Amino acid sequence: MQVKAGDLLENINYPSDLKKLSENELEQVCQELRQYIIDVVSVNGGHFAASLGVVELTVALHYILNTPYDQLVWDVGHQAYGHKILTGRRDMFDTNRLYGGISGFPKRSESEYDTFGVGHSSTSISAALGMAVASQYKGEIDRQHVAVIGDGSMTAGMAFEALNHAGIENSNLLVILNDNNMAIDPNVGALKDYLTSITTSKPYNRFRDDIATVLAKISAIGPDAYNMALKIEKSIKGTLLKRSNFFEALKFRYFGPIDGHDVKNLVKVLNDLRDIPGPKLLHCITVKGKGYALAEKDQTKWHAPGLFDKITGEIKKATYEKPQPPKYQDVFGHSIIELAEANSKIMGITPAMPSGCSLNLMMKVMPNRAFDVGIAEQHAVTFSAGLATQGLVPFCNIYSSFMQRAYDQVIHDVAIQKLNVVFCLDRAGIAGADGPTHHGAYDLAYMRCIPNMTVSAPMNEEELRNLMYTAQLDNMGPFVIRYPRGNGVMVDWQRPFKAIQVGKGRKICDGEEIALLTIGHIGNEAVKATAALNAEGYYPAHYDIRFVKPLDEALLHEVFKKFDKVVTVEDGCIEGGMGSAILEFMADNNYKSQVVRLGIPDSYIEHGDQPELWAECGYDANGIAAKVKKLAIKPAAHTIAS
Repeated sequence: MQVKAGDLLENINYPSDLKKLSENELEQVCQELRQYIIDVVSVNGGHFAASLGVVELTVALHYILNTPYDQLVWDVGHQAYGHKILTGRRDMFDTNRLYGGISGFPKRSESEYDTFGVGHSSTSISAALGMAVASQYKGEIDRQHVAVIGDGSMTAGMAFEALNHAGIENSNLLVILNDNNMAIDPNVGALKDYLTSITTSKPYNRFRDDIATVLAKISAIGPDAYNMALKIEKSIKGTLLKRSNFFEALKFRYFGPIDGHDVKNLVKVLNDLRDIPGPKLLHCITVKGKGYALAEKDQTKWHAPGLFDKITGEIKKATYEKPQPPKYQDVFGHSIIELAEANSKIMGITPAMPSGCSLNLMMKVMPNRAFDVGIAEQHAVTFSAGLATQGLVPFCNIYSSFMQRAYDQVIHDVAIQKLNVVFCLDRAGIAGADGPTHHGAYDLAYMRCIPNMTVSAPMNEEELRNLMYTAQLDNMGPFVIRYPRGNGVMVDWQRPFKAIQVGKGRKICDGEEIALLTIGHIGNEAVKATAALNAEGYYPAHYDIRFVKPLDEALLHEVFKKFDKVVTVEDGCIEGGMGSAILEFMADNNYKSQVVRLGIPDSYIEHGDQPELWAECGYDANGIAAKVKKLAIKPAAHTIAS
């Protein structure tokens, strides 16, 4: 559905068109850009509130900067919809996050204006600093480098590492701190309190109003006058704040806080900052969801609301005649409360995703036993390890793709010490419209190679509950449970807990000639495939491996003694995943079967709905059935006993 843009926006194809307008027309551009985002996202879905909150900042940046020569880096990219619309993708914006359409995040291969591909938080300062140092090395002294980072992303260690380095480089770098006191959920931690103290200091705010303009003018006089002005400014700032400015201590020139929704003042300030040398930080106060009242009131709900009626604000949800299975994340959220009620040692930890992983349910009823540690995956893992040393059982819930950021901590702080930390990896496998930065493709491969680690995946909601129950028994050591985004397959899922024997798989159905070996939720696609194949006279056996480490060797001996053709199916990377583990077992035990592996290929899969992407990779029900028929000699005209 093509949505019509406003009168001014309709004629802005690139930032060069934006620059033709007067400053007085920018407010109308902002209104039209905000409305265009509302119009398109309401009917197509996507991230919503974050982009509304930076409309004025986006317009001001592209008005002042000479993009793409000047390098503009967006952190995470949730907020970059306005940027995409202003940089040649307005008429493609209705394909945002759809299969075959433009990405929901900045992507270098999509546009020269997307200077750095993003999807995970806290990378922008490091990337922009690298660009700034490169420009300095090449003699491009007129080139601007801007990193736009939210206060939520600033809580990650990588952001501090970059600030620490940038402070000693005399590079042309501007960091814009987009401060709205939100990540996806409300921000937590001491940095949030510190930023609040700055924004509420009335004497300080009166003083800083014109400081950027003054410094820009003094810099034209000469370096001596400029340096003297800096010393005076620093002294006054420290006095007014009654403590040193954190960013100034890292040798950044700090400006702000300023209203991030006053586009005219933003243009003025950004223009002044162009002439101030060295690393600078501009602190902008914004409202996530600005301009859409419901999004301003409930910013977490409207981070990515799905489809909605833009007039009434009603979020559209599919209606069903029959009850539907729950989301795996909600099964986790309710089950950990049940387990924690029975076991006082259980704690819950998440890095800034309490609503996304449903740990928020535990945080409400057991606030002293559930922790949101901010966007800090490395800290989340080692914090969990610290809890485990004291006899507690932490359930550390991190999205599969985000766990990649804490791999050293998993090995060094948990696995080597054999600590009973339960890693619940949400969004494992193909994650959907968020695309390659969010697909949980690698966890089976990167976890199964770690000594002392148990690695499991439930095929349904009941198995998720039982694996969670098993993981907190008898000091199990490091224990991974990975499960996908979205709904399971069981309506009647809240059954009594039962322990599962670690390293024990199960036979789903018997068969002949070909065996299907699956792990996790994708095994339900194999169930569909088997039913369709049976109707055509093909009878493959189906086994749910359930544990990729340790493997069920007894089950595998049974498989390889009986079947000379084996198909492995996993919602994860083929390289090093479950199929590779099966091949290793086969080679180690001198079996000679033909093994075909289905899974995510050795390439990055783009965005789209999960079923679309499973089909593209060839391991949906149709893909599995097609592979079985290709391997089979011919349909069997007989019945297999169960």
